[in-house]
Amino acid sequence: MANAYHTITIDLTLDRSTTKDVLHGVLHSILFHRLFGTIKPTTFEVLDVTLPGVVDPEMERLVKDKVDGFWRGVDNGRRRGQIVVTFSQKVEKKSWFTVGEELVPWEQWVINVDIRQRNDNDFHTFQASLANTLTKALQTMITHTSSERGRSAVPLITNATGISPFPIDIAVN
Repeated sequence: MANAYHTITIDLTLDRSTTKDVLHGVLHSILFHRLFGTIKPTTFEVLDVTLPGVVDPEMERLVKDKVDGFWRGVDNGRRRGQIVVTFSQKVEKKSWFTVGEELVPWEQWVINVDIRQRNDNDFHTFQASLANTLTKALQTMITHTSSERGRSAVPLITNATGISPFPIDIAVN
């Protein structure tokens, strides 16, 4: 069965020195475009690319924990990884003997990361390429969230408390 939710994929090739900053900025950018409560915006400068973000202690802690979790994998020698951000809605689930809630995803952002060894000869080429990739990732976010398809993916907002009426799950693979 095919997924009933939208999946947006962002592929990044990073080196060890830029991994934390780039992932921090990309995760904040996704949250900036998909949080629907009243937020305080901020920006992050990563390789001369300005990425939007959110000033919120809970979101900042969530992003930091997930980036640190990814970094532990890199420290253990992993060269590839994935961060998956899933936005869900709570749906009442009724069965014969129980009534409860289940989380039904409505959108998923998959960030594929490839860590490569950078040598000093191609430093400027690599930085320029990564800045271009970040710009394209930001364009993908803006294009998707402002498109008819991206707007129609968002379920009705029935709970207006907090900055996110929808549960957010960030998984590090």
